[in-house]
Amino acid sequence: MAFLAAPAATASTASTAADNPYQRGPAPTTASVEAARGSYAVSQTGVSSLAVTGFGGGTVYYPTTTSDGTFGAVVISPGFTAYESSIAWLGPRLASQGFVVFTIDTLTTLDQPDSRGRQLLAALDYLTQRSPVRDRVDASRLGVMGHSMGGGGTLEAAKSRPSLKAAIPLTGWNTDKTWPEISTPTLVVGADGDTIAPVATHSEPFYETLPASLDKAYLELNGATHFTPNSSNTTIAKYSISWLKRFIDDDTRYDQFLCPLPRPSLTIEEYRGTCPLGS
Repeated sequence: MAFLAAPAATASTASTAADNPYQRGPAPTTASVEAARGSYAVSQTGVSSLAVTGFGGGTVYYPTTTSDGTFGAVVISPGFTAYESSIAWLGPRLASQGFVVFTIDTLTTLDQPDSRGRQLLAALDYLTQRSPVRDRVDASRLGVMGHSMGGGGTLEAAKSRPSLKAAIPLTGWNTDKTWPEISTPTLVVGADGDTIAPVATHSEPFYETLPASLDKAYLELNGATHFTPNSSNTTIAKYSISWLKRFIDDDTRYDQFLCPLPRPSLTIEEYRGTCPLGS
């Protein structure tokens, strides 16, 4: 079988890669960020709850290649009464774009957001210090995500650990509505049909109370519910990938999907943000 050789890097692409040592993967296109899988083949390994402390175990998804150096990493928490399986679709989808992704179970399914925030951080510490893939992870480039109470936990984790590079709460729930302490670039994802964590009392005040000087965005999904993040969703994936690439990898090639602000569409009810990025 014949294989076509990849085109030689031009001076401009070589320079860009040299300027940003964290850049991973080919130049993105709308098709590539919306695809079910990115350019990296993905392997996975299970982590038993018996082998860890501070969270409930989970599954690590990571690019199979060892030729591209280390990758940024993201830990993802499920929501109230839910298990890792509810957010598992994000594991291979994000990892195939060039991240190490850890979808976790919590200590109990009833854990509140503050506990889920601590568990996200415990899972990051395990991933970077003791996991079988720790040598594949750049411990200085980490992010957190979560659904529902896991989204509330995402905000808690970002508040507790300012060194995090990106945070993405998905239809997040938290009794704390104000987040002026957060300094981590944050993409808040809400759903227009959410009756459990309505955007008017959750995602919108979360976004509005983040510092005005922060790189932040608010994506409200159109025709969506509180549980939309529990199934494969191209809009969630597209903007999550772009946010993580931009702020964990400092990859400005993904600015094109975030600025100018995306317009309302069949899948986007509303999008707000603080362009330009990286201020």
